[in-house]
Amino acid sequence: MDHTSDIAPRRRTGGRRKAGGPQATQGAPRAAPIAGRLNPLNDEGLARIHAASLDILDRVGMSEAPQVVVDAVTERGGRLTSDGRLLFPRVLVTQALEGFRRGFQLFGRAASQDLDLTGAKVHAGSGGASPNIVDMSDGTYRAATLADLYDAARLVDKLEHVQFFSRSMIAGDMLTTHALDVNTAFASLAGTSKHVMVSASHPAHVSDIAQMCYAIAGSEQAFREKPFLSLNINHAVPPLRFDADACEVMAAAVQSGIPVMVNTFGQMGASSPVTIAGCLAQTNAETLAGMVFAWTLDPDVRAIYGARPMVTDLRSGGMAGGSGEQAILTAAATQIARFYDLPNSTIAGATDSKLPDAQSGFEKALSVTLAAQAGANLITQAAGTQAGLMATSLEAYVIDNDMLGAILQSAGSIDVSDETLSTDTIAQIVHGEGHFLGHADTYARMKSDFVYPSHADRQAPEAWLASGAPNINTSARKTVTDTLARHFPRHISAEIEQDLRARFDIRLPATRMTAP
Repeated sequence: MDHTSDIAPRRRTGGRRKAGGPQATQGAPRAAPIAGRLNPLNDEGLARIHAASLDILDRVGMSEAPQVVVDAVTERGGRLTSDGRLLFPRVLVTQALEGFRRGFQLFGRAASQDLDLTGAKVHAGSGGASPNIVDMSDGTYRAATLADLYDAARLVDKLEHVQFFSRSMIAGDMLTTHALDVNTAFASLAGTSKHVMVSASHPAHVSDIAQMCYAIAGSEQAFREKPFLSLNINHAVPPLRFDADACEVMAAAVQSGIPVMVNTFGQMGASSPVTIAGCLAQTNAETLAGMVFAWTLDPDVRAIYGARPMVTDLRSGGMAGGSGEQAILTAAATQIARFYDLPNSTIAGATDSKLPDAQSGFEKALSVTLAAQAGANLITQAAGTQAGLMATSLEAYVIDNDMLGAILQSAGSIDVSDETLSTDTIAQIVHGEGHFLGHADTYARMKSDFVYPSHADRQAPEAWLASGAPNINTSARKTVTDTLARHFPRHISAEIEQDLRARFDIRLPATRMTAP
């Protein structure tokens, strides 16, 4: 079977932004690596999963579709069965796959922080929506607050390799969903100028978040052209059901010009089949259903394909985010997104370890590396999360920043040219000094071609002992403490902040946003 027969993508590209707005608070980042060399599925496997997903949407469809979805999809040729299932004909899905907007960007508020979602360019960031934060002093957990979320945002603001801020904690001190949604957006946008991803539980909350963004951008049109905030939307409840509230939120976001992360979470062996192939087919179908819905609302929508199949530990029923099965499943889901050439996001880094320890390191490194090598555009939860996304650790953010620098460096391609082959230089050195350490090319490239960790120790054993035998955790804790004591960015002007506080019930005290 020709696995491209149903897909002839019509590429649309987003415009480039001009420099302007707040300055980045860290050095200019390196260009996003272009990866995509890891392909767990062969061509036949991809074709069969694609065909199975189309079959699922055409014959089984999605249940519990709210009226906004039914109206949008049936107007384009979808069909509602007598038992209430919304079917997506192959021709409709194929038409959407041909028409999706591709090659666009998400924006930061400094040009150096833009996220290019073209092809297999890779960016890594935070995420998690955890209810808890880890206390650095003793490793205990406590309920996260709005101030903790703000602290996380301003810490990420200073971490070079954590390239966007996806809301990492649920502020447990916000007593209503409206207060939670609006204040989460405000605290995130105040804490970092990097691209921000948040959530909303009601369409009216989307409107308030949009108005906040319009004010910060200077106008509605300015935000629509260069959106610096997007919404994570879990439109599906596996297996094959819509979440009505989430679909209403998606419709409001599309109408407001907010990019949408079309996310699907199924757990292999629990809410999706126990086989990787079956899990991928169902998850792809659920994700495509959300993508098609977004496209029917606006063919020019910035919609990001967010298949997030997760692995279940069948002994306990809990998530096994640090497993080898999870790593390869995530890479395969990313390969499917690249098969469609869709801007995409995925979860990696969902370690099961409760603290930033050796288990946390190997589990995060495994899953994030495979996601990066597969070419995921946006890797969320790549830094700071612990305990299967149940807790956020500020200390882990700093440690994971070192990890991400190494992983992103390893995901890039190798430049082979006359200049980099260095045959003339080799000849000079072997007839001269006999080593390359003092050569001009070595000196010139030592900063441009290498990423150096800030906290991982590379000292010789004697020097390490002489310096007090430090470990990465103690170094990271000091960085967190120093950063949070000194870094109080002004990413929202005082005038705009005053206006937002007058219009919305902002619960983050102004005094909390300045140095004591």
